[in-house]
Amino acid sequence: MSSEEELIVLFKNVGFDDKKSKDIAKNKKVAGLLQSVLAKSSVDSYTDEKKLTLLHQLAVLENKNGKAIPHVEYLINGINNDEIKTNLQITEGIKYLQSGSPKQDEFNEATGVGIEIGETQVREEIGKYLDSISTKLESERYAILPKVMSEVKAQPSLKWAPPNLFKPVLDELFLARLGPKDERDVKKKEKKKTAPAAAAATKQEPEKERSMFSEGFLGDLHKPGEEPQAYPELLKAHREFIKGQVYTRFPPEPNGFLHIGHSKAIMVNFGFAQYHKGKCYLRFDDTNPEAEEAKYFESIKEMVAWLGYKPWKITYSSDYFDELFELAVKLIKLDKAYICHCTPEQVKLGRGQREDGSMGGERFACKHRSQSVEHNLAEFLAMKDGKYATGEATLRMKQDLTSPSPQMWDLVAYRVLNKPHHRTGSKWKIYPTYDFTHCLVDSFENITHSLCTTEFVLSRESYEWLCDALHVYRPAQREYGRLNMTGTIMSKRKIAKLVNEGYVRGWDDPRIYTLEAIKRRGIPPGAILSFINTLGVTTSTTNIQTTRFESAVRQFLDQTTPRLFLVLNPVEVHIDNLADDFELEVEIPYKPGKDVNSLGNRKLKFTNRVYIDRGDVRDEPADKEYYRLAPGQPVGLLKVPFNIIFKSIETVGGKTIVHVDYDSEQSTKKPKTYIQWVPVSNCKHIKEVRIYNQLFNSENPAGHPDGYLADINPHSEDVLTNAVIESNFDEIVAKSPMNLTIPDSQFNIKEDKGNHTIRFQALREGYFCVDKDSKADALVLNRIVTLKEDANK
Repeated sequence: MSSEEELIVLFKNVGFDDKKSKDIAKNKKVAGLLQSVLAKSSVDSYTDEKKLTLLHQLAVLENKNGKAIPHVEYLINGINNDEIKTNLQITEGIKYLQSGSPKQDEFNEATGVGIEIGETQVREEIGKYLDSISTKLESERYAILPKVMSEVKAQPSLKWAPPNLFKPVLDELFLARLGPKDERDVKKKEKKKTAPAAAAATKQEPEKERSMFSEGFLGDLHKPGEEPQAYPELLKAHREFIKGQVYTRFPPEPNGFLHIGHSKAIMVNFGFAQYHKGKCYLRFDDTNPEAEEAKYFESIKEMVAWLGYKPWKITYSSDYFDELFELAVKLIKLDKAYICHCTPEQVKLGRGQREDGSMGGERFACKHRSQSVEHNLAEFLAMKDGKYATGEATLRMKQDLTSPSPQMWDLVAYRVLNKPHHRTGSKWKIYPTYDFTHCLVDSFENITHSLCTTEFVLSRESYEWLCDALHVYRPAQREYGRLNMTGTIMSKRKIAKLVNEGYVRGWDDPRIYTLEAIKRRGIPPGAILSFINTLGVTTSTTNIQTTRFESAVRQFLDQTTPRLFLVLNPVEVHIDNLADDFELEVEIPYKPGKDVNSLGNRKLKFTNRVYIDRGDVRDEPADKEYYRLAPGQPVGLLKVPFNIIFKSIETVGGKTIVHVDYDSEQSTKKPKTYIQWVPVSNCKHIKEVRIYNQLFNSENPAGHPDGYLADINPHSEDVLTNAVIESNFDEIVAKSPMNLTIPDSQFNIKEDKGNHTIRFQALREGYFCVDKDSKADALVLNRIVTLKEDANK
């Protein structure tokens, strides 16, 4: 066998990428067998990754079986000729080759060579099978889906069908026949029967719900009062203040609206303190008056409260401007800070920036670094008194230019900003930087766990350096991975462009992922916190697809929201064999299933005039894949005793009317599906239903060659203006938030009343809430999420 290095070169030459080549070469047995397989191939190099995967699979199977595959060249040639394309063909081929002297035609028959089964045939065969188990399908519904999957794959007629066709076709056919999953499909947990406990047995405590605060990164953090110190004597006063409690802080800059990533930071800091019965500050890092606005302060406070957290104290970095200034003077007197008059370009050059903009050049001290303490002190006071304009002077920390960390290359501590501050007015002409302020205010507030994202890992060194240089208590900065959402953008600058150029309605447009937008869209705060809790907290950045987030929201809403009938695209139905005064009152639970009594019932009057959705009726005979109202195919109206039978469709004065009969004689059998309806005489007309989809077409809008604006989905918002909803909607409005709590969950957040809390599930359509644009006489709804990802009705 060749050496590992030689095998890597061989595999790369054949077409495997560098990583795959190295991974294969690590397993000497498989690598040697793959070398033998490749030696028998007539192809020197492959561009088709699937072929390489299949050839590798031959080597893996040879190693697993402990013996060579006889006449393996049949399989190798089949792969090369695009005749062997699946693992199943390889498995069946090996069985045949082990049986004796092979013949090409027999080998082709045994491995299904030449047999092409497309989606149409798969759908037809699965449809036939479902017809054969229709009674069982109706009674067991989605519970038998896994079993059906196994059984249809075992059908001889589908043996050579592409494996990736089964799931989407089955999902589609189940949905068409049964409709979306509902309470009937929620598997109820059976209580385990246990033998009577012995008299002496002690009662066990119930198992505690898993929490991200007790495991992983957060579970491994130090105890309060055990923060490492360069000067341990500083812990005494700190311990006296905290009295064994956790102290954290959430320190946003009030220069923009918070986004979904901030929800994790809020939860980590507030939640960690809450879990340990400690305290958390909401601290505004208001050290840049040029970017701060009152609306951001208020929005941040509202978002923290909306997520269910109450700060122990609300503080501001500006509360400590006097103390910070005194410590800056102290740092100068210790000869650990100096006044610098370099331009930004000169500072970058001194930090090792080359002419082409890359880093890694020689670092050297600024010419001002050796100035006397007296000179630096006088200059700093001159800065404070307004002698210098913005950019003409800074106070820099005298750190360690030989350190490999950029955070030790003489960071700026103070800069000139001749701008009034929202809290201190015109008192200050100079303002401290984040690098100077953050650690010191953490120290002032006796923070035990300064929790921030991993982008600040390098900052820990300068954080600790400054605290130690000034001989103050040093909080423990610890870093966790941030939460990123793919398929959208988080950049304030880019969102601002979307807002300013009219691509979205504003910073709270439900298609973007600011917290204001998420709230307006109707997503419950408990769904966000529950989702983050399931992700846990590690030191790795978490990149989550928006679809995965929406799936978690959907699951949360399914457990908490009432149900209503909503018809998005209504057409009027006249039930010709019912009298005009016919009226049948049907009683329907707001939340069927195990929660049937939790939200109570609602009553709906069934008469001879109802609305149904235009998509639920056709005037042509139904094909095999259509299960709703059509000639010769009756349909059920949800909670109405008997079917309706199609008669005709007519247009009168531009208005379409569907004529049906009510099958009270039960002349038709059980319908294939049931649809929602709304009585014409007792409904609410909706001004707008805003159907929201992904704002961008791709998972990485910023990576679009023509820029992220070119990736915008033109159908990210569809507005329907003709929808109707049952009148019981008014009761949900009056009782909002009319939501169930989730048993044993720590994330049942109590919300203040507001349009965004008027949430409900529209059967067969999705989850909705009332938008802030809604008025008493002009109802506007937002779709929060669909009932099922990518599901058709």
